Amino acid sequence: MTALALSAAAITIQPAFAQETEVQVPETVFQQRSEDVISVLRGEMPAADVFAAGFLAAVPAEQLTALMTQMEAQFGPLAGLEEAKEQSGTSGIIALRFEKALVRGPLTLDSTPDNKVIGLLLNDIQPLNDSVAAITADIEALPGDVSVLYAPLEGGSNPILSVDPDRQMAIGSTFKLYILAALARQVAAGERSWADVVTLDRKSLPSGQMQNWPEGSPVTLHTLATMMISISDNTATDILLHTVGRDAVEAELVQSGHSDPARALPFLSTLETFGLKGSPENLAKYVGAGEDGKRRILADFEDDVVGRPDRISPPRFTEPTAIDTVEWFASGEDLRKLMQRIADLPDPTARKIISVNQAMPKTRREEWQYVGYKGGSEPGVLNLTWLLQDDADKWYILAMSWNNPAAEVTATDFEMLAQRILPLRR
Repeated sequence: MTALALSAAAITIQPAFAQETEVQVPETVFQQRSEDVISVLRGEMPAADVFAAGFLAAVPAEQLTALMTQMEAQFGPLAGLEEAKEQSGTSGIIALRFEKALVRGPLTLDSTPDNKVIGLLLNDIQPLNDSVAAITADIEALPGDVSVLYAPLEGGSNPILSVDPDRQMAIGSTFKLYILAALARQVAAGERSWADVVTLDRKSLPSGQMQNWPEGSPVTLHTLATMMISISDNTATDILLHTVGRDAVEAELVQSGHSDPARALPFLSTLETFGLKGSPENLAKYVGAGEDGKRRILADFEDDVVGRPDRISPPRFTEPTAIDTVEWFASGEDLRKLMQRIADLPDPTARKIISVNQAMPKTRREEWQYVGYKGGSEPGVLNLTWLLQDDADKWYILAMSWNNPAAEVTATDFEMLAQRILPLRR
């Protein structure tokens, strides 16, 4: 369940605009606007003097200021513009030099005489003089609980970076990998086919799109799995959980070597989680029950709700809600074991599905033969998990979890840490 959409692992500040008709402008304009961007980020120029009104409607000046604060917290003071490489009259690549990183990305200007900025995507971070010790210190300084494991996939190998990898953490929508693995196991056993068609006969709340699809729509298991992983579709997730079977998914969790199944079971659907968190009375009953009692509560929920979101009171999700009791839990080591099972599948379909949304900028993707990703979030919960394969066919995992029951966690801060961690393999 992704109550809040999990962004890609990049610093993205580019709203959608209609395509502009490009015209050639003097060579110095792109360079000047690049310098102006630096001035805005430093607070030396008003954002409205540099950025188009449409851009600022989507990304207000306050958000630019907040982004600058986050970048300097991670990478030290902004030294200035490292490079402005023009590719056309109105577009190119800029590089910002911070004390501990170069941050690059495309800059696009409009074709009006003002040549204001209509697009800025700072998505390529090259750490400078970074280290495991420095990154570990920054991870440990985050409020709440944090667990990070960056390591070869096979057990027993020394990790590249490890911070409390055995701690059970709420992982949000990353739990959907267990459903995918259980489905892949059934396909491998000949019990199901990726091409099997089921009916869209139950729905959940967003994230996703399929809650808006016509009820009764025929849809393949492959489509459901792809929607579940690539856009974290909750309706697709609940249909698959119902189709594959809660018992089969729980068996996959146990057989994968999960270190604390009692913490993770019963394995909740997204609608069950929404329903519990939206009802303080039902939440209290559920948290206070043993496993058998919890299963009876879920059976009653199914009888009453039958996959109908309009029959529950949805949570407001304005603050962390029961993230230490009603969630999906796994440690970094648990996720490593799960990813090992997915990497070992003879049929590559599950890995292809995980690779649809790679949540990684192009320059980072090019460093790997394969990139797969699933993340999850709700207020107070954030998980980023990558399955990676290098050019020597060696598999790696980067699993990052951050929980804070007292306050929201900041996706951009965690994503920038991921950008610093990934190059450590070299």
